[in-house]
Amino acid sequence: MTQSLIFDPLIAWPVLWGLIAFAVVLLGLAVWRGLSGWWLRGLAAAVVLLALANPALQEEDRAPQTDIVIAVVDDSASQTLSDRADQTAAALAAVQAEVAALDNTELRVVRFGDGAEDAGSLALTALSAALAEEPRARVAGAIIITDGRVHDLELAPSLPAPLHVLLTGREEDWDRRLIIKNAPAFAILGEEVNLTLRIEDEGAVPADAGGMVDLTIAIDADPPQTYTVPVGEDLDLPVMLPHGGINVLQFSLATAEGELTDRNNAAVVQINGVRDRLRVLLVSGEPHAGERVWRNLLKSDASVDLVHFTILRPPEKQDGIPVSELSLIAFPTRELFVEKIDEFDLIVFDRYSMRGILPMSYMENIVQYVRNGGTVLVAAGPEYGAVDSLWRSPLAEILPADPTARVIEEGFRPALTDLGRRHPVTEGLEDLAPEGGWGRWFRMVDVTPREGQVVMEGPGNRPLLILNRVDEGRVAILASDHAWLWGRGYEGGGPQLELLRRLAHWMLKEPELEEETLTATAQGQTLTITRRTIKEEPPGDLVVTGPDGAQVTLTTPEIGPGKYEVEWQAPTLGLFRLEQGDLTRVVAVGPSAPREFVQTIATAELLAPVVTPTNGGVLRVADGTPDLRAVRDGRPAFGRGWIGITPRGAYVTEDVRVAQLLPGWAWLMLAASLAVAAWLIEGRKGAKAV
Repeated sequence: MTQSLIFDPLIAWPVLWGLIAFAVVLLGLAVWRGLSGWWLRGLAAAVVLLALANPALQEEDRAPQTDIVIAVVDDSASQTLSDRADQTAAALAAVQAEVAALDNTELRVVRFGDGAEDAGSLALTALSAALAEEPRARVAGAIIITDGRVHDLELAPSLPAPLHVLLTGREEDWDRRLIIKNAPAFAILGEEVNLTLRIEDEGAVPADAGGMVDLTIAIDADPPQTYTVPVGEDLDLPVMLPHGGINVLQFSLATAEGELTDRNNAAVVQINGVRDRLRVLLVSGEPHAGERVWRNLLKSDASVDLVHFTILRPPEKQDGIPVSELSLIAFPTRELFVEKIDEFDLIVFDRYSMRGILPMSYMENIVQYVRNGGTVLVAAGPEYGAVDSLWRSPLAEILPADPTARVIEEGFRPALTDLGRRHPVTEGLEDLAPEGGWGRWFRMVDVTPREGQVVMEGPGNRPLLILNRVDEGRVAILASDHAWLWGRGYEGGGPQLELLRRLAHWMLKEPELEEETLTATAQGQTLTITRRTIKEEPPGDLVVTGPDGAQVTLTTPEIGPGKYEVEWQAPTLGLFRLEQGDLTRVVAVGPSAPREFVQTIATAELLAPVVTPTNGGVLRVADGTPDLRAVRDGRPAFGRGWIGITPRGAYVTEDVRVAQLLPGWAWLMLAASLAVAAWLIEGRKGAKAV
């Protein structure tokens, strides 16, 4: 039971203080006048004022509360390195034993792992949450068992007691890491782009670790190349992307003996390769209704530089007009087909026939251009089966179909072949058909395919669109000049622009239109893996190799013709290697090295600004688990081999009883008695003369 004196004034405190001041003035006046009973007058006034303050005796029945010590245990990924997990377990067991040996003290253990979305170690967030659940008046101290690599320092809570850090890890630990300091998201094909890399050694680096290391670089599934580079210096690496779309650049270092982990020895950079300007040469043999289709398609793209070579007046035309009166401009054929042919990304022959304008030597240049990686598209009309056909030039060497000289002029609806339903150029085009199906075309050239892939067909299952690869280049034949009918909306039209766009992009080797592809996208830790193939048989099992070397075999179900897809939940962050048949893909789930593995050397520097203001300390677990002592508030709470907590003496009041110090009549009698006594004394002795 605890007793205390309390006041419950009968009047407001400001009024009471005013009366006290007035009484002091009157008492001073009595002393100045020499009244012999001034002290009795003062006592009487004091009794009256004390009565107005209404003093009472309060008795409380209190139940003492235990002190609380909070232990925050770091179970993040970096705590699995070396023997840190064992150190953590030993430190926690020691803290539990020390707290159990203290009277009136409890331990709260809070564990936390990696933060969501690679947020790292959120030790102070866990500490704040634990403090919020406990009465602050009972918290006698907090202990964080961690390697010091925390990532939420800005969320440090205000602590009512000492905070200590028991640091895992060892002073002799060291690690090597690969840092990508600068990497662009986009790069122009054909131009070098510079990446900045750095290799750093941290911690107690052994003398024989060496100042030079081997750096392995690979782009997509190409064979890796190894270079010897220095440690501790910025490395400017010039890279030229091999193709458009996403290019995956992989960098890795061999694991050094004794380093903590190799999870930060690898990195992946994904750079989107874009073409600065697509240079397209459109060669039109004669004006016709479909000529503008190609021109509009190519001119609608601001990134395309179009050179249109059209023959408006064929040589055989004899109309008697003097050449001096013609306003036609001589085309620079030699410059285009000899000197600068390799600068073009695509050459389109639109109803072109051999009329002596382009000599055979130019056609031989085009053949060589294709074999070296160029692309040619032939949009054929009736001229393809005539005596002056392109097929009768050196170009026939790379063309995938031979004409039969027959021109079919009848209404027909183009259709996809079984291969066309799987091929990325034409896959899904049937879903874009208007109600009632595609509109009809009315002319096509009969051809016999020698090689290549027939993806569209006309009447009688005759080949309509044939795609082929020639060495490093590509060739396509569209055996009709009536694609423009779709663009005009005849009988509902059809996906003319989409077909021609895909065809042009396939010719330009865009990765998303490759026939055999293995792609993966990551959303959080969910991988969506897509396999596209034009083969009839399904692909084999998919082997996924994780950053720790563990392999998982997956089956990819078919979701459409030639398209297989599976979703897989990655167990961790890092680099995953996908292999299916002869296709290989590397994809990063989150960063290449999770935040927990970017820097792995245990350190007290990060938490020191949080610990010091609380009079707490940082002790290494490797030096021995510390004793736990009780210290007074405001005193240093750590030393060699020990840490301290501050007992709080918290309690819960179970019952309160209040009794008046004196009843009202007693205060009145006491004040009256003192006043009468003062009057009697002054009446006998009188006042001193003034």
